[in-house]
This record gives sequence, C-alpha cells and structure tokens, in this order.
Amino acid sequence: MKRFGKTTTKTVMAGVLAATLLAGCSNSGNAPENAGTNDGGDAPVTVKVFKSHMGVGTIPDANNEHVKYVQEKTGVIYEVKSTPPGSEPTEYLNLMIASDELPDILRPIGGIEQTLIKQGGALPLEELLPKYAPNVWNNIPKEAWDVVRSASPDGHIYYVPKVFLVPERAPMIRQDWLDKVGLEMPTTLEEYKDVLRAFRDKDPNGNGKPDELPTSGREFGKWMDHLFGMFGVAMWEGVPEWDIYEGEIGYAGVSDNMKAAIAFIRELYEEKLLDNETFLNKGDVWTAKINNNLVGSWYHLPANLRDRYTAMLQGAPDAYVKGMPMPEVEGYEGFVTMKSMGEPEWVIPAAAEAKAPYALKLLDFFYDKSNDEFIRFGIEGMQHEVVDGKKVLLPPEDSRPIALGMRNLTTEEDMATRIKETIPEDMQQMVTDIFAVSKADARRIAGDGLPNTVYEGYPDIQSHKLFQEYLTKIVIGEWPIEKFDEFVDRWNKAGGDKVTERVREWHAKLGS
Repeated sequence: MKRFGKTTTKTVMAGVLAATLLAGCSNSGNAPENAGTNDGGDAPVTVKVFKSHMGVGTIPDANNEHVKYVQEKTGVIYEVKSTPPGSEPTEYLNLMIASDELPDILRPIGGIEQTLIKQGGALPLEELLPKYAPNVWNNIPKEAWDVVRSASPDGHIYYVPKVFLVPERAPMIRQDWLDKVGLEMPTTLEEYKDVLRAFRDKDPNGNGKPDELPTSGREFGKWMDHLFGMFGVAMWEGVPEWDIYEGEIGYAGVSDNMKAAIAFIRELYEEKLLDNETFLNKGDVWTAKINNNLVGSWYHLPANLRDRYTAMLQGAPDAYVKGMPMPEVEGYEGFVTMKSMGEPEWVIPAAAEAKAPYALKLLDFFYDKSNDEFIRFGIEGMQHEVVDGKKVLLPPEDSRPIALGMRNLTTEEDMATRIKETIPEDMQQMVTDIFAVSKADARRIAGDGLPNTVYEGYPDIQSHKLFQEYLTKIVIGEWPIEKFDEFVDRWNKAGGDKVTERVREWHAKLGS
C-alpha cells in the first residue's frame, strides 16, 4: 500500500511593519486591567473588523439593525472593514498595516499572520481568551489550540483557528445520468472509467448532442481532487498537501502516488473523459457547465449545492446528485482530504491591544450557542422572511446588507442544522447523504495546520507553480509522463528538500 499522508505570502517590509505594529505594544500582550468588558453599562466601543471577502450585499453601518442588535448584547459596535473593489486582498491588507490603518481584529490572508508573529505584531491570546471569550476558548478543541501553538516559534497562541470537524468537500455524480446509461455507482477505477465512457457516448443529458463532459476541473488542475484522491494523494482544491508517505511526512506533489494519479488523468484527457478545457476553465465557466447539465462527475462543496441544483432542475427536471464513494485502486488507499483545524481565522494586532477585550467579547458573541438562531437568520426583512410561521433565509442581493458573522467552527451538529435551516426541504436528504458518503472516505491529513513559515525563502515552492506547469503539460500530452521525474529533481533543487526538513521538524514538534 502506498499512502502519503492558498495563496503566496507577499512580505511586508520588515522595518516599516515592525515600527508600525509595535507602536502601543508595551506589556507583552496582557490586556489593560481597567479595560473591562463593557457589559452595556458604559458607552459602546467600536471594534474595526477586517474581512477581505464579504460576499454579495452591502456593508452595514452603525445604524443597521443587525449591528444594533449585536451592540445591545455586547456593548460593542461591529464596524466592518473590507477590501475595496478591484484591490488585491493581500496587498491591500499589507498597505493597511504599513500605513497604520490597523483594524482591531482581522482575518489574515496570504500568510500575513506569520509576518505579524515574526515581527512581534500579533497579540498573544492564551491568557485573554478564557477571560474575555470563554465560548471561543471552550468550543474549539484542545487539539486545534495545540496546532496553533506549534505554528509559533515561542508556543504562544497568536490566532483563533478555523475548525471544521466534518468533511467540507466531496466527489459528486449525477445519479440520473447513471440511471439513463444503465450503470450502478462505480466502486473501482475501471468501473469509474466505464461510467465516464458511458457519459461521453450515451447522451445522458438527453439533448441529442455529443456535449457531455464526463468529469471536469478548473485551471491549474483545481477542483478535480477526486481524480488524485483515489490514488491516496492529499490534495486541497488542486494544490498538493503534506501527508505521510513511506512512513514520513512529505509533499504529495513529488510522491509516487502523484505520478500514478497524473498518468491516470492523462489517460482520461486523451479519451476525452476529462473535459479538454479543464486547464482553461475559469470558475464561472466551470460552474456554468455543471449548472447547465453538461458535467456528470465533479468535486466540490455539498453545502453549496442548493443554487447549483436549482439551476440544474431548470433544464433537467429529473436531475439528482449523489455523493460518489472514492473508487478503489489496487495498491493505493484512497481518501477525501480533510483539513479540520489550524488554519488562521482571527488575529488581533499588538497595536490594537487596548481594544482586545472588546474584540474578543465581540468574537465570543458569535461562538455563544445561545445566539445561534440570530446568527443563522439575522434580522427579519434583511436576512430572512417568515413564511407560514417559519423563518426562511433570503437570497443574497447587492442591495441588501450582509449578515454579520465571525464564527468559523463547524461540528456535525452545526452542519445538520445548517442543512435543515438553509437548504430547501426537498433537497435536504440529498445533501445529507452526500455528506455521509464523504465522511466515510474522509481523512485528516498529517499536514493539517502546517504554518507557511516553512516556505520562508522559497516562494516558488510555496506557489506550487512548478507542479502546476508539469501537471498541465503532462496531462494534455505536451510532455511524457517520464518528465515527472524531472519535476521531482527540480523541486528538490529549488528548495523542496529544505522545506521538507522544516515540515518534518514541525511535525515532530506537533507530536511531542
């Protein structure tokens, strides 16, 4: 058996960053004793919250009823800051930091949390969290806090992590297409290929045109992780991850498993079983192909299936999507890659230390389960309407204020509730079943929570561009599969061997 196991950091100038971030930081991260928690008896405190991706809708101001409700409960005014239209999020956040326009709490992107930690610009939180955010502290598993500690050189907790205790992603397949071509759910590699050939040849979408795409992915080889996963390759949205191969943690991109997976994907491409526009597909194009009933098998987020399935039904009233168990491949242990914990979600800059109690109290509101209904449904007329006595979420619109949120902790109970409350009743069982199939195949990889500091000095390794180049050219037939060995050699010489040493040091530290 062979088994192994997002964005490039743009560095802020150290001198400017250090000078800016260390301003106002004088007591090693301990909150001022007289800061209090503002239980509503004092004047409200405004906390600036930075998020780079807000979704559809307008940013609410202090007069918004959603903001007012949170203020009433916490004594804190939630002021949202986001990336201006057209700005690159990482660059914009770096400019905010360098120009002393710091938020009070921010969602880090592009590895900015490690830059803050390294320059002394992130506030240690392990003493503050139990005092000001007990729901955050107690609801996030100890294992996740241990991963966060392992990501800092001094063992402090410098950020609140994202925690997702159910699989986020799943291989999916059109059950109605299987019915039309007269085949069962595939369980092996060969059965899967037979299904894809039938999808290609037997007109399962019923339009009389040879336009079916048996399976499809996106540019750079993203969102076709099922084609790698059946060979035991740890992949996350098309990016090789770190997992255990041959008894040690290593980069999935240079494993024998990866070579076998690429050879298989090359065969699919040659037979037109893989969409031959895969490496050209932008996100909206790829989504449109699925929505328009052109794709039979794909990999994505079951929780986001509602709008996609609604679109499918417009052209195919009998459309039905199922979770596809990972097809078995002899000699490999396939799985769905699961990253459960350790990704940074919230950081408080050291220069915002005086606001830390209020920022944490605001964060705690969203982790308090007694507020779950408000967090899910928001304000009537803004985020939901009442239909037959039941709250129903309104679809996002550009003209409607977005709902506030800060929690990124998902348990099985949370997901079941989310499905019940946000997925139409006639789709709930379908989505639930897809999650159940994904859960059976999911495995948390050894590199979950790996800090991007391991890539310091080796941006080309962190970007995965070399891997993407070889993957693309081998799959489309421009290069032979033997070129994969050249890639492994180039990757190691470009710093991959050094990065591997750091990853193994981190993994040993995590396990100690």
